[in-house]
Amino acid sequence: MCLDIQHSALTSVLLISTYDLGRQPFGLASAAAWLRGAGHDVRCVDLTRTKLAEADVRRADLIALYLPMHTATRLALPIIDRVRALNPSAHICAYGLYAPLNSEILRAGGVRTVLGPEFEHDLLALAAAPGSDSPHDGASSIGRVRFIRPDRSDLPPLAKYASLQVGEARKVVGYTEATRGCKHRCRHCPIVPVYDGRFRVVPRDVVLADVRAQVAAGAEHITFGDPDFFNGPTHALAIVEALARECPGVSYDVTIKVEHLLQQRASLATLRDTGCAFVTCAVESFDDVVLAKLEKGHTHDDFVAVAAHCAAIGLALSPTFVAFTPWTTPGSYCAMLHEIDRLGLVPAVSPIQYAIRLLVPQGSRMLELDEVRARIERFDSRSLTHIWTHADPRVDALQRQLESLVGSRLNAPRTEMFARVWEIAHAAAALAAPSRAPLLSRAAVPYLNEPWYC
Repeated sequence: MCLDIQHSALTSVLLISTYDLGRQPFGLASAAAWLRGAGHDVRCVDLTRTKLAEADVRRADLIALYLPMHTATRLALPIIDRVRALNPSAHICAYGLYAPLNSEILRAGGVRTVLGPEFEHDLLALAAAPGSDSPHDGASSIGRVRFIRPDRSDLPPLAKYASLQVGEARKVVGYTEATRGCKHRCRHCPIVPVYDGRFRVVPRDVVLADVRAQVAAGAEHITFGDPDFFNGPTHALAIVEALARECPGVSYDVTIKVEHLLQQRASLATLRDTGCAFVTCAVESFDDVVLAKLEKGHTHDDFVAVAAHCAAIGLALSPTFVAFTPWTTPGSYCAMLHEIDRLGLVPAVSPIQYAIRLLVPQGSRMLELDEVRARIERFDSRSLTHIWTHADPRVDALQRQLESLVGSRLNAPRTEMFARVWEIAHAAAALAAPSRAPLLSRAAVPYLNEPWYC
């Protein structure tokens, strides 16, 4: 492979991932492919699986930290301090979706270059002259990238990462992306401040080449990490149909908006027939007022229709929620639990979803709302969020209690955890907890055994 960026000398590059939902970091593999293709010496370190070796830090000319999500960014801050202490002369770069959102804090911590989620070209240019005074800053750039197949050669094997749990069986999971960004502007979404309603399509041959390589490395299931797999439905369906032809028996999962599941309901049987194990959908709330404030693009009735259709055709859903918002009440929280139970979704909901609190990071469109700004106390540079408190102290107390409960029992059965949440929530609302009918016997709901989602 020959890339068209010119460089005068080889650079020693250390790529670091602090956290990526228990999966092999795509952002390291994609960056490594570009940099190695230009002849640079690259070392990838996933700190969830590998210790940071001082020798790797000391010999690096360029140290780049991949920040695709909020947790990864928080964990990166002390790592930046550490690598600066070990190698003060190295050029430190932060790249990925959350880097531009937190650029001011990152720069204050010693990061010289901040790149956004379309980082490949800019990172390659930076590697060509890491000692230059030029800022090489592409923090606000989401220009089109000429995608190539990621290089995962020095990352830990896929079997070391989160797996797909299907009953008692476990499947090795790979990860890829068919698109980046999103054409929607949901108010609470961290993608919006960076992409602002735009998305990029990864060519089908690049996606399939990456999938083939991971299947050859042992992957039995592929997670498509697109913020919304149906931003480009024709592109998406062509990929999964090719996957089913070329890799029979390999399953996959995708994330799709409720709105798109409703619009593309005629295509959902294709997902089922090509091996889709489940569809993650950001339901967020059953309250139409809250959904409107979040600008989700769907209503409660829309989701009920989607859930009924998916159940009828045998396509599993994995709903996610923002259970605690400034508009949550003890009563509305219990109503959410009743609806999850009524729709037969208890086995499909990860218990952490019952404790998720609205996150208001830098640049969030939630700050557009007067009622949100009124609840914010301050911006916390350690948690990288605007700290808000609920008008009703009982709601915050309930959230803390449930977060402690589910956080301490990550592997507890979902039905058991739901029963505990049910009891606690009704007690907090001073309501008698209604008895629940036993769940009907059903096939095991597949899920990825990594419980965190932010």
